[in-house]
Order: sequence, then structure tokens, then C-alpha cells
Amino acid sequence: VIIGSLTICAILVFFIVPLTIVFFIYLTNILLLIHQRNNELKADPLSDAWNRVRKTIATFWDIYARIWHGYELHGVGNLPEGPGILVYYHGAIPIDYLYFLSRLFLWKKRLCLSVADHFVFRLPGLKLLLAVTGVIPGTREECLAALRNGYLVSISPGGVREALFSDQSYQLMWGNRKGFAQVALEAKVPIIPMYTQNVREGYRMFKERRFFRQLYESTRLPFTPPYGGLPVKFRTYIGKPIPYDPNITTEELVEKVCKDKFLFSFQTKTAVQALISKHQTIPGNIWKALLERFDKRRK
Repeated sequence: VIIGSLTICAILVFFIVPLTIVFFIYLTNILLLIHQRNNELKADPLSDAWNRVRKTIATFWDIYARIWHGYELHGVGNLPEGPGILVYYHGAIPIDYLYFLSRLFLWKKRLCLSVADHFVFRLPGLKLLLAVTGVIPGTREECLAALRNGYLVSISPGGVREALFSDQSYQLMWGNRKGFAQVALEAKVPIIPMYTQNVREGYRMFKERRFFRQLYESTRLPFTPPYGGLPVKFRTYIGKPIPYDPNITTEELVEKVCKDKFLFSFQTKTAVQALISKHQTIPGNIWKALLERFDKRRK
């Protein structure tokens, strides 16, 4: 009984914060459903009719971010007034990205649409939350439509693979993914790199990965559970935009998309890696990340 109790306590310590985040996410969706029913809302989930409830959700997550991670957001001035593609490093749990979305909405009243993996849309009970917060599939058509409507669109080229199998070395795991660069070229928008300091120290994956890697590659489902949830310091840095050349003609664009998407992708990867190198201790150190909560000189 004692051994069993200690085992259960250890499991709870490892997973209680990630499970709490999941609980809050589902609670948010329930509150959205109640709000929709009480106000008989039938408007497009991306319309301004949902802004009041978006502000409530953003305020809750921003308070959570301030209390648990002392969250800071830097470089908002680097975001374009119009559309653009944000490219970011994917932590074990992208809670830092949720913090960013919340603060961006509170500060700038801007809704950034988020490209998510297909499995996210198969999760039960989150349909309304995904729609109201602007989570979209990563198809070329959806992304181009969002950009042409003036939205910011965010994507993590490493996606679930980076979340599961990167570690405290903060290695980017983008493979040959260059679709975001092609979309940026076709939509004639800049790419903006983004990175959150200490995101791997807050939440981690288990190191025994060969079996889970094979399982993921065959199913494309994230079976590996994240653990942790330590209140380390989170700082999100938005880098300078990688601009698009506005003088290019349509004919040149066709040729440029084929030739320059590789260069554009390389420039983006270099820019994200530069943010990591500038702002992150490598390998990541949990104790240092915790002590940074008290380092007022960095603020």
C-alpha cells in the first residue's frame, strides 16, 4: 500500500501541471459553449462578436502566465501591421504559444491564426474553442486565404516531431518542410521568427525515445506524455521580419517560388536558431531557469 501510494504521488508530481492545463483548456471550451447558448451566438467564430469572450479567455491565460511563469513578451513592435507568417520553436507543450496569443490579443486586439497538426482536430470536445481561437489546418489554401484577409498566421515547421523529440539542446527538427516559405512568397508577406526562452525547462519528454519515435513515425500520433510544469521563467522573443520583395512581378514569382523557397526557409531557420543562441542557455538548465524568475536585470 505504501509503495503504491508513493508511486501514485510521484506520477501526480510529474504530470499534475500538464493535466491541469488540459483541464483548463476543456473548461474553457465548456464556458464557450455556455456563452454561445446563453447569447444565441450564431456568428462566424472569427468575427468580432466573439471578442468579449476572447478577452475573458485571454485575461485568464495571461494571469496564469504571469503567476506561474513570470511571462514576458518582447519584440511586439517587430510584427507587421498587416499579414505575416510567424514561425516558432515547438516546446513539449506549446503553452508559451498560448501565452503569446493571449497577450497579443490583450495588447493589440489582434487575432493570430494558428496552424495545427491534423490530430488536434480529432480531439473530442474542442471544436468551438479551436474555431474561436483561430486554429486552422495547415493547407496551402487555408493559409493563403487567412493571409489575404489580413491575419497573422503562425506555424511551427517542426510541429509534433519537434515537440516530442527535441530536447534541452533546442535542436530544430524541421526536416524538409518548406511549405510555409512558399506560402509567404505567394502571399507576398514577411516571415517573423519567434522563440520562448526556457520552454524545454518548463516541460519535457522522457529520454527513452527510440520506441516512441518509431511509434510516432508509423501513426503520426503523439503517444509520449509530457511531464514537468516547473514555474521557470518564460520570455517570448519576436525577431525582426524577413521581408518579401514587393517589386517582383507575377511571372517572376512563379520562378521565384520554385527557386527561392529553399533560401527563404533557410533564412527563417537561421533566424529562429539565432534567437535560441542569443537568449537560451544550451543545454537548458532547470535551476538557472528557475532562478531567472528573480533576475530583475533582464526585465
